[in-house]
Amino acid sequence: MVKRILFIVPPYLRFHDYINPPFNAKSVMKTNGRFGSLPTDMPIGILSLSSYIKKFLPVETRLADLNVELNKLQSFNFKSFLDFYRWYFSTRLGNDFEPEAIGISTLFTPSYENMLEIANCCREMHPRALILGGGGIPTNMYKEIFSACSEFDALCYGEGELPLLDLARSKNKAELLSVHSSWITQEKVHAGHTFEHKFVENLDEIPFYDYDICEISEYGANPTISSFATRDKKLNNFHVMTSRGCPMKCTFCASHSVHGRDMRYFSIERIKEDFLHLIEKFGAQTLVFQDDHFMASKKRALEIIDLVKELGVKAVFQNGLALYALDRTILEALRSAGVEQLMLPVESGSNRVLRKIMHKSLTTSIISRVINDCRELGIYTNAAILIGMPGETKQDIEDTRQFLKSIDTNWYIIVVASPLPGSEMLKTCIDKDYLKSDYIYTDFRHAIVETEDFTTEYIKDVSYELNLDLNFVNNSDVRLGEYATALKGFHNAINAKPDHAIAHYYAALCYESLGDASRACEMRNEAMRIVEADMAWRRYFEMFNLPLQ
Repeated sequence: MVKRILFIVPPYLRFHDYINPPFNAKSVMKTNGRFGSLPTDMPIGILSLSSYIKKFLPVETRLADLNVELNKLQSFNFKSFLDFYRWYFSTRLGNDFEPEAIGISTLFTPSYENMLEIANCCREMHPRALILGGGGIPTNMYKEIFSACSEFDALCYGEGELPLLDLARSKNKAELLSVHSSWITQEKVHAGHTFEHKFVENLDEIPFYDYDICEISEYGANPTISSFATRDKKLNNFHVMTSRGCPMKCTFCASHSVHGRDMRYFSIERIKEDFLHLIEKFGAQTLVFQDDHFMASKKRALEIIDLVKELGVKAVFQNGLALYALDRTILEALRSAGVEQLMLPVESGSNRVLRKIMHKSLTTSIISRVINDCRELGIYTNAAILIGMPGETKQDIEDTRQFLKSIDTNWYIIVVASPLPGSEMLKTCIDKDYLKSDYIYTDFRHAIVETEDFTTEYIKDVSYELNLDLNFVNNSDVRLGEYATALKGFHNAINAKPDHAIAHYYAALCYESLGDASRACEMRNEAMRIVEADMAWRRYFEMFNLPLQ
């Protein structure tokens, strides 16, 4: 029986992007320079695994979230992530804990290289431990992983609660791995085996997540919280998940490959019990929902919203809420429960792209209605937009620009469409030879898809131009005279990117309109200083006909 398990979350940036963050990326300042900003979501998949296995076995578990650990460093003086891993595991993890199994959880491709290096490092330092991988990347890229790294004993296919329990209980680990349908091994891949999901069908069987293994105070800078202009980042934020699965078939999504298409739910009674526990034990003030499809049942969604209101906590919906389900009743309930801001998965402003390319149950008329209702109810809206889908044209992108200019969304998050392993989009890109670099290294900032309609360079440029156009030059809050609200978004941009010349410039305009001449002068002077020092910002000022002095 396995008695000690170490769970590891790899950094969510490639080393190059961490030490040399792109122009259009969030960054943080350390004592020795500017580094990429690492998101810190609580790894609730790991927290679920830890609580589930402890339900049945006397197991000690520990968590090493390397995004948190890198963020904590005042300076970064390592020549590689591998050097950092060796230092961290030898000096910070503790000599009192010798793991018998090491589980590396990897959700997306920016962590791919890091996962391989961590496996190599763990094999050096813990040669007798089982080294396991789990998450979206091992589920969908096991052939690539085994080709690149020989240190993994096995990879988990899909969710891991039942497979990990089976492995931990077994007396003969090698034999179990060789026959278990959810454990992927090098030998089984070579033999052409197929693999199967093994789901916990009744989610209430999973105990309260093991938040105790987290450094809870270090998770306030998760990406959704930090991107919300209205949210107090200092509130105690806890990630939760009340369901698993998603029946929708959006071509850019791969969540179904891990959680399946059928919906599974925690009961409302169990959800209330967990929320109360978070409040009473940890002082939770904000719940960050990570459900893939929270709106699968409107009745159930309303019950949970009412529960949030009853308990007096704040709610953030990290993966967005399906717009087709956001009728006025739902939105009024959300506002009544204290929801001040929503992330909306708009994705595109072209009906053709939404329906025929993305396969979303959404139209621009629904988008307009939801945005108008949110504005009337006082709900700040962040709209997520994907640019560069296979089959999308430059005209579709221009149609998106014009539509988004016509609605009153508070803020847009413009990202490059990324061919995620396990998604229909990736299959299309491979079949049509649209990939101009290896999809293993893709993320939502770097364009790697090139079609008959656009180049990667065009998508990279237009995605950032849309960001500047929609969020600053044609900001809806400025247009509507809501200058104080607009300032929240501009300052949020400056916090993420202190050298954002256009954010400084438009913040100056807002301060001027609010009668604060001194602050306006300060912000305008800073904008001009940045433009003078940086030709890239000068080019954008010229593009949008902004004054250069």
